[in-house]
Amino acid sequence: MAPKILVERTGFVTTVIINRPEVRNALDREAAAGLARALREFDADEDARVAVLCGAGGAFCSGADLKELAGGTDYEPWAGSPEGPLHAPLSKPVIAAVAGHACAGGLGVALWCDLRIAEESASFAVLSRRWGVPMSDGTTVRLPRLIGMSRALDMLLTARIVSAPEAEHYGLVNRVVPQGRARAEAEALAHQMAQFPQIALRSDRQSAYAQAGVTEREAVAAEMAYAAAARRLEARAGAQRFEEGAGRHGALPGAGKEAPCEP
Repeated sequence: MAPKILVERTGFVTTVIINRPEVRNALDREAAAGLARALREFDADEDARVAVLCGAGGAFCSGADLKELAGGTDYEPWAGSPEGPLHAPLSKPVIAAVAGHACAGGLGVALWCDLRIAEESASFAVLSRRWGVPMSDGTTVRLPRLIGMSRALDMLLTARIVSAPEAEHYGLVNRVVPQGRARAEAEALAHQMAQFPQIALRSDRQSAYAQAGVTEREAVAAEMAYAAAARRLEARAGAQRFEEGAGRHGALPGAGKEAPCEP
């Protein structure tokens, strides 16, 4: 039997694949535990900088395996528990490459990621509403924070299916790409992000997450603290590279396009 979670590495990028295409990559307990383990191993790997999370066979993830649940399997702990894969952000970025359905707990998996790249035919929904299965993976927390309470309640209460273009309009999806291109585009973006100085990238990311729920004064003070290591270890060297001509009238590392950001 094929592993339910596959891990592939190319340079600084780790791709984690939910490998249950026969059930649209639903997560049974074994797959959820394997996903948590793969993500923890990526986070602990000093040579890994960015992860891509996707599903096999043209689907992202359809959430909890309802057949297993119907059979009486105890779903505690589940994805949002301290032992599960979606309890809190990692220390490094994860990009969701969404093809097909990201529904119920699969929507929760996508929301947990830092960025979401979706194919034109991808869809997002809380279809577990139909079966009385509650969200326990952070969906009811992350969805309103990402797209606003009104739109989140519309999805949570009505089980309405949101298309990729509408999800991009909501801010749920960052980029919509052609059919069959989600993983490749997400990996290309991951390689680009992996080329940036990592201390500053991670400190800015951490500050963005930490600002929720605190005052602006507290958040700005925390930002200064998070930025200290990057200012000490990366900023001066980067400024010197800029002064020597790097990045002028050319591409940033991995960007592939003109980056006219100099003064």
